[in-house]
Amino acid sequence: MEQRVSLMQVYQTGAFSVTELCRRFEVSRETFYVWKRRCDAGEADWFVDYSSAPQSHANALDEELCERIVQLRKRFKHFGPKKLRAKLSQEMSCPPAASTIGELLKRKGLIEAARRRRRAIDQGIAVREARCANDEWAMDFKGWARTADGQRCDPLTISDTVSRYLFDVRIIRPTHDEVKAVLKRTFRAHGIPEAIRSDNGSPFGSTGAGGLSRLAVWLIKTGIEPRFIPPGEPENNGRHERMHRTLKAETMKPPASNPMQQQRRFNQFRNDYNQERPHEALHQQTPVSQHTQSTRPFTNQFQEPDYTKAHEVRRVRRDGTIKWKGKLVYISEPLSGEQIALTEREDGIYLAQFFKHELGILNHKMKLTRFAPPRAKVRAATP
Repeated sequence: MEQRVSLMQVYQTGAFSVTELCRRFEVSRETFYVWKRRCDAGEADWFVDYSSAPQSHANALDEELCERIVQLRKRFKHFGPKKLRAKLSQEMSCPPAASTIGELLKRKGLIEAARRRRRAIDQGIAVREARCANDEWAMDFKGWARTADGQRCDPLTISDTVSRYLFDVRIIRPTHDEVKAVLKRTFRAHGIPEAIRSDNGSPFGSTGAGGLSRLAVWLIKTGIEPRFIPPGEPENNGRHERMHRTLKAETMKPPASNPMQQQRRFNQFRNDYNQERPHEALHQQTPVSQHTQSTRPFTNQFQEPDYTKAHEVRRVRRDGTIKWKGKLVYISEPLSGEQIALTEREDGIYLAQFFKHELGILNHKMKLTRFAPPRAKVRAATP
């Protein structure tokens, strides 16, 4: 402000031209004339900046309308700004914008801020290509349907990725215990694969650390790698999905009279699919002719992680926490009772892992930032 006062004082002496003054005081001619007009107008505080706040608000609401919006919100407690605007449009031709209504509700304390869930860190895409039988199996639930008597059916399907051999189609509830029971029967009959591909939904995966569910933890301890496809990309389990289309066409159109009859259809389909139906991807051979028994028998004995001396080992409690540096840190409930390892990085942050599966990073605030699992695509993207 002192510079502005000095500028006008020197100008009034007439010793310098406007161009010379602007050069000396390092201001533009436009700025000089702005201050000159304010000074000539006789403003006592002509050298003070005007407020940049707007003189009027285009979205300002009058008190009557504000009160009407508040009353509507109290009447319809679960209506958001968009629904409240729709209600107002029944009373007036030009209701305020939903964003304006939302701001009013915030000021009045009628909207609670949604708790933001910290997103898991994406670990990227890995190409997982199976080359021979039992390198990888696939499992999924065929979309549920009702039998003629109105009962719901959720068929779990399990197949070999390379030979297309269909191990089972079983009507069960989509729960951890029932899926695990079917897998145990299949493992006893056919051995265990190197990996099983599935989507990310329950009970296969979870939104917890590393994307691991209780079922995924059990598979890891059994010696099987759980592989999760990218969310919303069923084509990365496309061979299995293609089998689902055939299964639906041949067994569920129309549905059977009851679940027992529907299961009999599934059993017959599995037999025909494996032994009678030529498969185009197998050069018109049947799946049973291409499949071999796994060399890894199912023993029902669990593996234990073999961590090194460089790891800090902690056992996860029943509530999903570990004791770390005198504090309880939440890791994941599906890992309760299991040992995890913490490895210090160069930046002082710790990396948490279960077997070779990375769970997340433990920061200086004693909070675990979750990792999503490495997503398993069928093949690399075409350049």
